[in-house]
Amino acid sequence: MASFTLSSPVLPNTNLSAAAQAAAVQPSSIPAVSGLRLGARQHESKHGVSRRSTSASPLSCRASAENAGDATISRRGVMLAGGLAGALSVMPPLVGRATAAEELSEWEQVPLPVAPGVVLLDIAFVPDEPDHGFLLGTRQTLLETRDGGRTWAAKEIPSAEEEDFNYRFNAISFKGQEGWIVGKPAILLHTADAGRSWTRVPLSARLPGTPVAITAVGERAAEMVTDEGAIYVTANGGYNWRAAVEETISATLNRTVSSGISGASYYTGSVSTINRSPDGSYVAVSSRGNFFLTWEPGQTFWQPHNRSSARRIQNMGWRADGGLWLLVRGGGLFLGQGGGVSESFDEMRIASRGFGLLDVGYKNNDEAWAAGGSGVLLKTADGGKTWARDRVADNLAANLYNVKFIDGKGFILGNDGVLLRYVA
Repeated sequence: MASFTLSSPVLPNTNLSAAAQAAAVQPSSIPAVSGLRLGARQHESKHGVSRRSTSASPLSCRASAENAGDATISRRGVMLAGGLAGALSVMPPLVGRATAAEELSEWEQVPLPVAPGVVLLDIAFVPDEPDHGFLLGTRQTLLETRDGGRTWAAKEIPSAEEEDFNYRFNAISFKGQEGWIVGKPAILLHTADAGRSWTRVPLSARLPGTPVAITAVGERAAEMVTDEGAIYVTANGGYNWRAAVEETISATLNRTVSSGISGASYYTGSVSTINRSPDGSYVAVSSRGNFFLTWEPGQTFWQPHNRSSARRIQNMGWRADGGLWLLVRGGGLFLGQGGGVSESFDEMRIASRGFGLLDVGYKNNDEAWAAGGSGVLLKTADGGKTWARDRVADNLAANLYNVKFIDGKGFILGNDGVLLRYVA
């Protein structure tokens, strides 16, 4: 895979229909609002009734207008009234009402000034300004906070709005005052002043795939990864990029005839997820979820691995101790044996309610959180040996896609603009 020099901007594909362009939703300018403690109270109306419980027909007693003046009460009426009162006295609490455990949850929901349907994809903070951070997602969503994530305000980047596209901002990273953003259609943004201003960096037409991840590694230096497994590094602010691998994932697999990797022969797809460890190693999941790949600094090619479960892989990442975690479709969670890369995994007993888990985030070696579809949220306090369900997000009509802990701060990102903040 050849290195390249960026000499002129490459415009994304403009073959979008007029209807698709007209349907694009620009980021909202709604003012920032403060956080809201999770639990049933956030779902209650001013009359104290859970909005979730109102989906069922409420039980009501209505007097007949024509009998309103009748003072005679029948025996049947007395029995009905007594039975009704007894039934109401033993009815369980409404589904949406919080329990003491829910009210003591370690997460709160943060309302955001975004349009409905926005999927949040990544979050990062400026190391030199710990309370200053950025949140991004689909529909060109970029939000800024200056209070550690309690409130957020919309941020505009003029250089990304010069074209009639709604960019999907995939990833963001900071090192000191310097930050980077990548997105789809292929776009690269750079800041040298902690995000106060952003500059569009042109990308070469020879770049294989779409940028899906970027990591700021030093002054004017960054590492960028595409969905085809290309890894590039720059040391001069993005003007030149050097290839860290010699070929894409599909080229490696097809050249080696998959080397016994199930489902890898004649592979032409991209990776569905890719995660980087603090030491610069990567783990990626094939688009069909039938195998995974790893790469370590110094290797010239990606290394393919068979999956340990018959179920297809949903996502993979790195534990705080350097080992791997693996999620499979249907809500299964596996932990790799030992540290580093392994093809041997142990399945954990969890209560995912059958909903798929989508991501795992480690706060430290012992505490981690797993999140997924329909607000499922699980916690371990013993390094993954046991997992307990946190019901605080049960009433959220959202999928939770990304769990991140950054210098003591924790966030969970979901669709429909759902953001949870760690408050323990």
